[in-house]
Amino acid sequence: MDLNTEEASADKLTSEIRRIGTLYQYYLDQLTPHVKYRWAALGGLVFLFIVRIVISQGWYVVCYALGIYLLNQFLAFLTPKFDVSLQQNEQNEEMEAGEMTDEFRPFIRRLPEFKFWHNSIRAAVLCFFMTFFSVFDIPVFWPILLMYFIVLFALTMRRQINHMIKYKYVPLDIGKKKYASK
Repeated sequence: MDLNTEEASADKLTSEIRRIGTLYQYYLDQLTPHVKYRWAALGGLVFLFIVRIVISQGWYVVCYALGIYLLNQFLAFLTPKFDVSLQQNEQNEEMEAGEMTDEFRPFIRRLPEFKFWHNSIRAAVLCFFMTFFSVFDIPVFWPILLMYFIVLFALTMRRQINHMIKYKYVPLDIGKKKYASK
């Protein structure tokens, strides 16, 4: 009898976890088309997190870790999924062989926009949650972390921009024509 009770409670727990996962996925699907509102919510959450850090005068390591994670996500968002240098080598070989094809190759990101947003929201919520526990408040001299992050950001973005210029791709939709549907 005891074994059946354990199995029943395990089945109940499994079905409840599955129900919560389905509900979570439903709300994510509802949020998908609302790009501006999603990013505004992330901006608001990060702003509240920074205000909490400034007011509490602590948790600088958590803030730095969030900044590094968001930078890493942003770089994955800007980077093409497939190696651009290999594609350019293939085009050069085709040109040398006289097989010039103007095949359209769309820009496919390594990290899609929705995944970028979703990972960033989860990280920001986790870091905000961590600021309620003193075990994560590691004492550091915050100006050094800030300067290190600024230098890291500048060097990384310079390298990424040089890569974009060298291989002639634009990962953002800025300046692209938008066609209205009839």
